[in-house]
Amino acid sequence: MSSPELPSAPLSVGDRAPSFALKNQYGEVVSLADFAGKKHVVLVFYPFAFSGICTGELRAIRDGLENFEGADIQVLSISCDSMYSLRAWADAEALFFPLLSDFWPHGDVAKAYGVFSQDKGFAIRGTFLVDADGLIRWTLVHGPGEARDFSGYARALTDLRRETAAV
Repeated sequence: MSSPELPSAPLSVGDRAPSFALKNQYGEVVSLADFAGKKHVVLVFYPFAFSGICTGELRAIRDGLENFEGADIQVLSISCDSMYSLRAWADAEALFFPLLSDFWPHGDVAKAYGVFSQDKGFAIRGTFLVDADGLIRWTLVHGPGEARDFSGYARALTDLRRETAAV
């Protein structure tokens, strides 16, 4: 079985993060603008709720949430699953951070970030650290069968915190 092609142009460091507003697992609208000027945001795109690698990655975020969320940082996970699937998955896995549904229009936010597999119809594994000013400061993009190593995110967040503390 061949893996889907990576999108041709995921966003890069220095790009402005596209704005969005999506429903979370509870049906509440969450937007990137909610955090503008207040918090940095880590966006974690993933293919499917309930799938093996995705479950492992979101459990890693859950189990190390203090490394992903705090007074200055918010984690937002995004997939093309429906809000209802995300709610069932969140309840089953005790995932209490926002799981956002990019279900309809199908994959529009993943497309804006360059991490939508058009031929398969889902988001690939894209991670973006967006600063409080809306600029992408770090990225990591993998195909659907490749688990992420979040250690680079931890370093990037530490560097961003040092930089913003010095300002």
